[in-house]
Amino acid sequence: MAVVLRPAQAIKLVHDFSLALVRDGEPDLSSRQIAILLTIYLEPPPHHVRDLARKLGVTKPVITRALDSMGKLDLVSRRRDERDRRDVVIQRTVKGALAVERIGDLLAEQAQQLPP
Repeated sequence: MAVVLRPAQAIKLVHDFSLALVRDGEPDLSSRQIAILLTIYLEPPPHHVRDLARKLGVTKPVITRALDSMGKLDLVSRRRDERDRRDVVIQRTVKGALAVERIGDLLAEQAQQLPP
């Protein structure tokens, strides 16, 4: 089922969702970190730094810095790829899965409150 929003409704949804994220008491994530988190949890693994960098159109160091912050929050973990020790595989965590669920819940709540 497609959801059709007018531009003003879409902007209001983004605004209200952003406010809900800021107010929910959880650590703030940048839009880049949210994009990385959602990619890791919505697309099938494995996830590699180089693949995330290519997908997001940024460099590997940019992904690494974001993953450093997200790792400190236990939203993701990293391990060396057994087949290629130069590569790093990003893994899901329980806390990260709960964060994705929370993001989905907040977005759904804000969408339901949109005026017609």
